[in-house]
Amino acid sequence: MVGRGFVVDGTLDPVGVLEVLTRPRVGRVLAFTVLSATAGTALSLVLGLPAAYVLSRVAVPGRRVLRALLLVPFVLPTIVVGVAFRQVLGEGGPLGFLGWEQSPVAVVLGLAFFNAAVVIRTVGAAWESLDPRPGEAAAALGATPLQVWWTVTWPALRGAVVSAASVVFLFCATSFGVVLTLGGVRWATVETEIYLLTTTLFDLRAAAALSILQLVVVVALLALAARSRTPVAPVARARTTPRRPRVSDAPALAMTALLLLFVAVPLSGLVIGSLRVRGEWSLGNYRALAGRGEQEALLVPVTEALTASLRIAVDATWMALGLGLLLSVVVTRRSHSPLERRLRGGLDALFMLPLGVSAVTLGFGLLVTLDSGPLDLRDSPVLVPIAQALVALPLVVRTLVPVLGGVDDRQRQAAASLGAGATRTWWTVEAPVIWKPLLAASGFAFAASLGEFGATSFLARDEAPTLPIVIFRLLGQPGEMNYGMALAASVVLAVTTATVMLAVERLRVPSLGAV
Repeated sequence: MVGRGFVVDGTLDPVGVLEVLTRPRVGRVLAFTVLSATAGTALSLVLGLPAAYVLSRVAVPGRRVLRALLLVPFVLPTIVVGVAFRQVLGEGGPLGFLGWEQSPVAVVLGLAFFNAAVVIRTVGAAWESLDPRPGEAAAALGATPLQVWWTVTWPALRGAVVSAASVVFLFCATSFGVVLTLGGVRWATVETEIYLLTTTLFDLRAAAALSILQLVVVVALLALAARSRTPVAPVARARTTPRRPRVSDAPALAMTALLLLFVAVPLSGLVIGSLRVRGEWSLGNYRALAGRGEQEALLVPVTEALTASLRIAVDATWMALGLGLLLSVVVTRRSHSPLERRLRGGLDALFMLPLGVSAVTLGFGLLVTLDSGPLDLRDSPVLVPIAQALVALPLVVRTLVPVLGGVDDRQRQAAASLGAGATRTWWTVEAPVIWKPLLAASGFAFAASLGEFGATSFLARDEAPTLPIVIFRLLGQPGEMNYGMALAASVVLAVTTATVMLAVERLRVPSLGAV
């Protein structure tokens, strides 16, 4: 990408990059990216913080079910979230009279729907771990509930809130499927603009310039957030059990109910819309998935695309697991010098780049790199699994590293002193504690690969699309059947990914949002 953006005919030409960044449309795109990400982050915090409090402190009926329902949106593919909001906000939808279809409001709502779960998971985990005794002592000395919150609770939670806000802002700024579906060409972010420049205008240099700019800004924001972040509250020695609701909890309970409604309405609209054909209840949209849509809108049936998605997700999962496990073992081994420690930290940061770099940038980078010579993989069936494995790799590493890092190195030394080789030591010491996190990492990788849309949109071949690609193509084709098939395919994809992630949730292994 650096070569495409800065080098022309073998000569460094930074003026060309500046020309791209001074275009009027690029300025509007940059402004909308910042504004939409800021608004999406703010709305996610407003909706997520009260729910995090309720789920961690108040014993509401069905608390575990409620937690699972509120965490479902984050595991849904972004294209599914976009389709769900289009169904609700579009013409004929329950909120269609507001005229918000493909508008900035729709984009912000979609971003908040997707990311409120990150706030719940990150801040909720910190809230559950707070030691209750300082607050109780402050109350016993006459502090009001507001004073207890401001002097005791908030300082302990500030690190978790900053962490959640920085991650949510990153996800909002690099969201692709939600913005492309709800914003269209007019309301584009850097993420969707890179896609449009590449696939529609074929301006690879401008796309490369924006990709580099996005990378620099994201890294700078993450570094700034890391410097401003205070340590997250340590695990309390005495944890409070959730108590019965009080009158003072009414505002938080009301906001939690509002968030539940905010989650339920788009998902319900998606399911109901998929079951309606010409104003009548029918499974016709699901039966049509065996075909190619109205006026042969697709090159392959939707069922074939689903099969391809599952196969690619399996391949991407074992690739991500293999590389992620090896990397986790390397970075968690004890360092014997400061240089070795820095090298291990640098290696860990290198493979975390797909978390900070958008999937669109990753896909575009692979597109312009693996297109010639011995690395020409443009027509290879392994290119898409490789891209999806790189997207899923940070999830695997961030799940396994805390577990392997917690293994006492003295256990390995004891096994070795008793004559166990490296392989026997691994199976004896580390395998018993890592098998459950390894299953969880498999679920994370599989779900992320199954719903991946950004990188795959550049790399998937027309005759072998994945299910998210097929959904997007159906949305772009006229015809009631095509739209109904897009709804039905979105439901199938949502149910599949949600089932996988809910199974992972039962393993009680922290996901990305809690790391």
